[in-house]
Amino acid sequence: MPASPSVESQRYILQLCHSYYDPFLDCARQYSVLFKDTSYKVITVFLSGKADPVLAEKVCSDEVIFLEHSSEQLSGLKLNIIREIRRISMRYDFVACIAHRAKPTYVALIATKLPVLSIRHSFGDFDRLGRRLLVKCFYSRLKLLAVSNAVRDEIRQHLPSWPPEKIETLYNRINVADVQAQQLSRSEARKALNLPEDAWVVGSVGRIHPDKDPQSLIRGFAKALPQLPKNSLLVLIGKGKLMAELTELIEELNLTDHIWLLGQINDAKKFFRAFDVFALSSDREPFGMVLLEAMAAELPIICTDCGGGAEIIEGIGKLYRFRDLEAFSHQLIELSQTTYSQEYKSNISNRLITTFSDEAVRQVFWQRQYIPS
Repeated sequence: MPASPSVESQRYILQLCHSYYDPFLDCARQYSVLFKDTSYKVITVFLSGKADPVLAEKVCSDEVIFLEHSSEQLSGLKLNIIREIRRISMRYDFVACIAHRAKPTYVALIATKLPVLSIRHSFGDFDRLGRRLLVKCFYSRLKLLAVSNAVRDEIRQHLPSWPPEKIETLYNRINVADVQAQQLSRSEARKALNLPEDAWVVGSVGRIHPDKDPQSLIRGFAKALPQLPKNSLLVLIGKGKLMAELTELIEELNLTDHIWLLGQINDAKKFFRAFDVFALSSDREPFGMVLLEAMAAELPIICTDCGGGAEIIEGIGKLYRFRDLEAFSHQLIELSQTTYSQEYKSNISNRLITTFSDEAVRQVFWQRQYIPS
């Protein structure tokens, strides 16, 4: 681990983020805290988004800079942004840059001469030839860190000539104690969400978007419902372009009493203990931060077996093939008839702490020497 801070050894890490909309505010925090109690200070720059001192505090960086550009200004060559980052890079003794996603990586490579850790949060990042050519041009000072093995493996397929050590996985993570402290008790969470105290509740949290396939969640629940407890509910938290379609589907299935769309709720992780089961039906989920929050609440989890979600709940949750409604409904029925022991909850907690906590990933980060100590 790096030595304690001193005036003589003070060095800086530049962190570039496209914006701070969910989940990227916490992604910035995750990388800032890697450098806690080291000889480094972290300067985080958000390319877009209005300045907000409350949000800046949550990043846990030594300084946060908001450039406040619009989405339109982030398209094209981004020459003004490149000039701004170049000026910022000259103000500090930066030794490396952490850039989240494609556009900040492009800016970091053009505006600075720093080694760049490019954090890749999505599938399809290198479908475009231009992006593959860009990283090839800057190969010598670039390392790609994927949020899951699934994302990592896709990148390796797109860049077959790159050695494995240039494209690795560094999992997303949470401050376990902090998240658990924020989570309300079962009774408090149900009261806040107006859920019946005696209901058996299947919960899901995320964008109401085709990638999440909430239609299958609803149809699978409907298939299982005759064999579920009489007072069963499916509760979806989130918003998106499928809200009207889902409302129509629920009405068509005559399940308005059993399926509730609660819309967007701020800090939804606070309410996870209101659920008896957490379900995720996504197609090719790159990672799935909500799964970590469900683990923090010690919930049984059902998840599709595609993407990074399967890696997270390996050995502790139930997996089913994407859109396999028969398998999903069968697993719901099985979970409704199972009492989970303290040993089961301890296994969930142990996996969360040893693999997906700030402390666990921080240890991996420094062992791999991504930044010179």
